[in-house]
Amino acid sequence: MATAVRPPAPGRRTPERSPGRGSGAFAPRRPPGSRRIRTGGRPTGRRLTVGFVLVVVPLLVIMGKLVLLQGVDGGAYATAAAQDRLRSYPIAALRGQVVDRDGNPLAYTVAASRVVADPTVVADPARTALALTTLLDVPVSELTERLSQDGRYVVLAGQVPPETVDAIDELGLGGISFEDDPVRLYPSGVVGGQVVGFVGREGAGLAGIEQTFDEELAGTPGQRRVEVGSGGNPIPSGIDESTPAVDGDTVALTLDGDLQFVMEQRLAEACQDGATTRASAVVLDVHTGEVAAMGSCPGYDPGDHGSTDPELLGNPVVSDVFEPGSVMKAVTLAAALEEGVAAPDTVLSVNGHIEAGDVVVTDAHDHAPVDWTVTGILAKSSNVGTIMLAREVGDQKLEEYLRAFGVGSETGIELPGESAGILEDSADWTASRAANVPIGQGVSVTTLQMASVYQAIANDGVRIEPRLVDSVGGDARPDPASTRVVSEATAEEMAYMLEAVVGPGGTAPLAQIDGFRVAGKTGTAQRANPDCSCYAGGGYVTTFVGFAPADDPQYVVAVDLERPTSSAEGGQVAAPVFADIMRRALTADGIVPSGTPRPEFVLTG
Repeated sequence: MATAVRPPAPGRRTPERSPGRGSGAFAPRRPPGSRRIRTGGRPTGRRLTVGFVLVVVPLLVIMGKLVLLQGVDGGAYATAAAQDRLRSYPIAALRGQVVDRDGNPLAYTVAASRVVADPTVVADPARTALALTTLLDVPVSELTERLSQDGRYVVLAGQVPPETVDAIDELGLGGISFEDDPVRLYPSGVVGGQVVGFVGREGAGLAGIEQTFDEELAGTPGQRRVEVGSGGNPIPSGIDESTPAVDGDTVALTLDGDLQFVMEQRLAEACQDGATTRASAVVLDVHTGEVAAMGSCPGYDPGDHGSTDPELLGNPVVSDVFEPGSVMKAVTLAAALEEGVAAPDTVLSVNGHIEAGDVVVTDAHDHAPVDWTVTGILAKSSNVGTIMLAREVGDQKLEEYLRAFGVGSETGIELPGESAGILEDSADWTASRAANVPIGQGVSVTTLQMASVYQAIANDGVRIEPRLVDSVGGDARPDPASTRVVSEATAEEMAYMLEAVVGPGGTAPLAQIDGFRVAGKTGTAQRANPDCSCYAGGGYVTTFVGFAPADDPQYVVAVDLERPTSSAEGGQVAAPVFADIMRRALTADGIVPSGTPRPEFVLTG
């Protein structure tokens, strides 16, 4: 059947196919020059682009930062975090011991701790303070104040014993930790205190052997690095690394602890006589120069040095100088013998006074001329006779002997603050000085220097530098230097004449010791008055220096007493102190009594 074609309705146009559209898609034809107007619907391309950028770019930044943190800087940040949790604590080295010649400790160190806190970690300062107050013996208010401070480090207490540290540790208090803070102890107290010295609060040696051998005694500190948690306590599985400390060396002295005690007791007695303001003594081994005892009164306890007058914290035996007086005559007469000017039995007519420039020097008491032997001049301690012999020796030559015996020079003892004494060049001596020096005025020495002079005489004329330290860390110290000062023959003659001083007719019978022959010399020198820088009203320094047994010398003992208000002589007050100390030294060391009697001395011609 043929298809009928319906004609268009009246008034309607037949639609035309739009070019570029698919079949079946029709659109009304726009008049030429007309614009299509959008009235909503889907966004344009520009708006999509902007939206895309606003969303994607921040995501890219965030992703880049994550990559940077995790991939590039992750290790560094992890390390920084770990470092922030690490705490470094010093490990103190135990300071070495100071011991006497028998190994008895004079100074040693025990372990203790410093209790510290990190206030930023302490959650409740008041409660923490309450928990610690009894253990640390610190008021609650003070602890609370410290625990509330700004900063990350505060010290709560020092030198806390180990048992207290354990008790605090068991409390598990956040922010509380411990550092090594050892305690230095001096078991002998004042005995040997001036020799041993002391350490400061930070552990450094400030006097005596503690100062001289500070580096050897101190050792090398170590360190511990530990990782801690938020409470400031170590993390059990965290970093815990340690470099161990190396403890200090032991310093062994030549001191005899028992003799040191006896000597200091005797000096303390001397200081209680109402006239003696200072007493010093030293004991030397004749053949080695070793110091067997050394000390002064008043002394101090190294463990309590903070409460001691600072002027007393030195060692007067090596630091304080004085005019020795007649004990120096031994040097003058040794020079006369060595130079062949005189012999022990040479006789001189000695007046009671002698002119010396613008002054007149007298003996202890003026007297008419006496024919004394050289031995008698020494035994009677004649100033005039000694000056006569010194003039025969000559000023320059006498100075040479004085310096050879160690006068005017440090001995080299292992202690800080040693004085060299005072000895002017002979070229500068005035006539009065040239008369004073031979009799021990116008020249200043230390107690140790005078002991060293007599050690040389007792040791057959060979002076050995005194020493106080036997070994450090178990290694023996080098032998001290020795110098021949006079011949063996001169030393023997001097020993003979010095023994006459202690014998009948001499100035020091109180220096005698039963069973032993003793040789030595008294001294009574004017003491300079510090109030006027003159001698008037200064009193005297009395001395006695000697050795025993005179026929086989083993020890030298030097004693000097400062007596500002007394005119007593050395033979009266210093000689008995000498005898007590020497007696102890000889008997304690088992020295055999003298096997020969004391000779008869010829004092006058």
